[in-house]
Amino acid sequence: MAAVFGSVTVTFILCVLGGHALDLMRATATLSSHPPTPTVHCWCASYPNLTLCSWPSESSHSPPSHYIATYSERHRQGVTEDCHIIPPNSSSASLISSSSSEQLWHCQLPSLKLLTDYIINVTAVYSAGSSSHLASFMLEDIVKPDPPVNIRVSPHNIRNLLVEWSPPPTWADLQIFPLKYQIRYQWENRGIPKSVNLGPFESTSVELKGLTPGRAYLFQVCAKELLGLGKCSNWSSPIKITIPRTKP
Repeated sequence: MAAVFGSVTVTFILCVLGGHALDLMRATATLSSHPPTPTVHCWCASYPNLTLCSWPSESSHSPPSHYIATYSERHRQGVTEDCHIIPPNSSSASLISSSSSEQLWHCQLPSLKLLTDYIINVTAVYSAGSSSHLASFMLEDIVKPDPPVNIRVSPHNIRNLLVEWSPPPTWADLQIFPLKYQIRYQWENRGIPKSVNLGPFESTSVELKGLTPGRAYLFQVCAKELLGLGKCSNWSSPIKITIPRTKP
């Protein structure tokens, strides 16, 4: 008799009678259906104070009864801290910037240390068992600001545009940890998409020159920690503008 656990097959060779064989088959069927493991993604939206981890809601007919989330320093794994869990659709979840349309659980890790290895453990608890996701990270590697906000694009002499924006409001301390920015603008030329990436810029405005009058452009901005830690934010929502054919 064979039982499958993930990608591992275990074979039982034994002689049983009557109801004992039936009991063994039932036990095998239960052990074979391993509950799904949460897929966890962590990022720091405000270096070094605001670190979040997220994972999708389980969409099966038997979702977990609850989640347990803890974290620890790699060299002090015996000392664990609870990660504050934020359910989807809660008032706290609505304050978290996300470009995903999925229903996401979040947990918040406060006041992490710099230059320290951390381990996050998220466990989904089911009526018939549990399944855990373990991941390690350093705070400096997962820095990812939220996108810039209040993008403004205005004509500035013919063929020129002034693009302005505001830093992400969740980034706590621009004096100690400044941001730099990249701009992407896109257009179509005879049905063929074109795009240009510019930057990084340390200011929150830039004048773009030599654009084509009468052409429609889409503008987006992303933010990154000034020293290059982590990743650029997601792109801001696109702003569309058509260059005037005459001087404004």
